[in-house]
Amino acid sequence: MKSLLFIALAFHSLFSFEYNLVPKKINNQIYCFFGKPQIMDTHNNGNITNSCFVDLGKSYLVIDSGPSYKYARDAHKAMRSIKNQKVSYVINTHIHDDHWLGNGYYKENGATIIGAKIFANTPNATPIRMQQFISKEAFDKTKEVFPTKHIEGVQTLNLQGVDVELTSYDKTIHTDNDMIVFIPSQSAVFAGDLVFNERVLSLRDGNINNWIDALNEIDAKKSKFIIGGHGSLYLSDSTKMTKRYLEAIKEFVLESIEMGLDITDTLANSRMSEFEHLKLYEEMHTKNIETAYRTLEWGDE
Repeated sequence: MKSLLFIALAFHSLFSFEYNLVPKKINNQIYCFFGKPQIMDTHNNGNITNSCFVDLGKSYLVIDSGPSYKYARDAHKAMRSIKNQKVSYVINTHIHDDHWLGNGYYKENGATIIGAKIFANTPNATPIRMQQFISKEAFDKTKEVFPTKHIEGVQTLNLQGVDVELTSYDKTIHTDNDMIVFIPSQSAVFAGDLVFNERVLSLRDGNINNWIDALNEIDAKKSKFIIGGHGSLYLSDSTKMTKRYLEAIKEFVLESIEMGLDITDTLANSRMSEFEHLKLYEEMHTKNIETAYRTLEWGDE
């Protein structure tokens, strides 16, 4: 009898998992689900990134579909409780899988998936991290579904009467092909992982110089809202933490190189009290210093 009860509970758990997402209203047209400043695990089940909905009038545009099929399903369910309409378009800002593994849900429901040109060259069997770190229940029905429309350079799409400017960067910033979304009518930039706040960013795949330049370009748009890929700040000053952190790392590393310190000595003295209060400082900071050193030691400025 106990065995039957256990099986029944396990079966129920498999199909009843919910992310319980709560949308944050940015303005009358924009809502976002802000992820937790954590590393993905079986407790948050990948709910560590931001996913935003823009009301186009008769349907929604989604910027970054999240870490799983069920995340996307739950996000759309929450949005339908505000305004019951379908999702017609999904934009993926970059290749890291916590931002696009919800594509399958939206594609299944008829949405057009748009992404940077890197997705055009992505193999059909790309290894993904998410399945290794979140629960089987949360990952259920999640598949690799890539964008079918790819953006190069700067392109403006008219989506149901709303102009959406997409900038696909042909240089390494956070990844080797990031994309930002600018909606002039809403004075809103969706910056993907070019903007972090409340937690330390990851320079692992990035280039510190290009990243600082990109942030200056984003700030130059003078938008009312700048919404990043991680962190719940969304007003025009939301770029400050990312920029200040990168500039501080660059200054520190260049001074170390000028003094003739090797990477070992640089890392040994790399603590920065200004940023120790941020989430994931211990996990990310030393790795970021090492990446920046290897970039800057060859004069990559």
